[in-house]
Amino acid sequence: MDSLTFPAYHQRFFEPAMSAPPPLIDIGANLTHESFAPDCAAVLHAAWRAGLTHIVVTGTSVANSHAGAALAAAHPQRLRSTAGVHPHEASHFDAGSLRELRALCDLPQVVAVGETGLDYNRNYAPVPDQERVFAEQLALAAATALPVFMHQRDAHARFLPILKEQRDQLSRAVVHCFTGTRAELFDYLDLDLYIGITGWICDERRGLELQALVQDIPRNRLLLETDAPYLQPRTLHPRPKHRRNLPEYLPWVLAQVAVCTGRSAEEIAQETTVNAREFFALAG
Repeated sequence: MDSLTFPAYHQRFFEPAMSAPPPLIDIGANLTHESFAPDCAAVLHAAWRAGLTHIVVTGTSVANSHAGAALAAAHPQRLRSTAGVHPHEASHFDAGSLRELRALCDLPQVVAVGETGLDYNRNYAPVPDQERVFAEQLALAAATALPVFMHQRDAHARFLPILKEQRDQLSRAVVHCFTGTRAELFDYLDLDLYIGITGWICDERRGLELQALVQDIPRNRLLLETDAPYLQPRTLHPRPKHRRNLPEYLPWVLAQVAVCTGRSAEEIAQETTVNAREFFALAG
């Protein structure tokens, strides 16, 4: 884990003190991001040393989804990938894009459709395009019986009804990197969704509401992720000189969830690993 040790900052939540980190699954890491090109092998090795058993590589465009599938195929024991188009890329989505995603979904290493959803915070793509592409990818998930990996930012009022239209046809669905309100959380739980928690919960400035809400997530619906290279946990001690988030930092997300819930980190690790295996149909 580079020069870092397992999060001693939260050591009292690990009973007894552990000689090795607990097994974890990172449900979302952008390992095909350009920042990982020089040292991806080293990043993966550090993740395995930190206790991660699997990483799901997030697809955010057609090209990126192909790259993620190729990376997962090169590491079949520990990597899986998703196939999808992020709302930021929605204006580039056409019938050919849908055909390519459909073909990717037939690959054994591709375990979910997404990242898909709505993002009205930046509106890099026109809203009508975002909504159309979200609905089409939900339909793809229904047609392939794959779970769906979803993104929502500042768009709950439209995200929810679009999702509701197809929820009964979907096998499983997760709102990844949840940062919403209590009302939004319970809207998602009412639809039997899984909730992905990132290093946002480690942010003493922006993460206070999430820190209070995480205890309301049912144990069988909680998933952990880094969203690497984004959202480096601010609880890292010592703080790295670089700003890149890494899969090996997932234990700090786990530790903060333990702090916020007052529960054992080992217990949370075990539960979230079981949840991730079930969600993505990963072999034991």
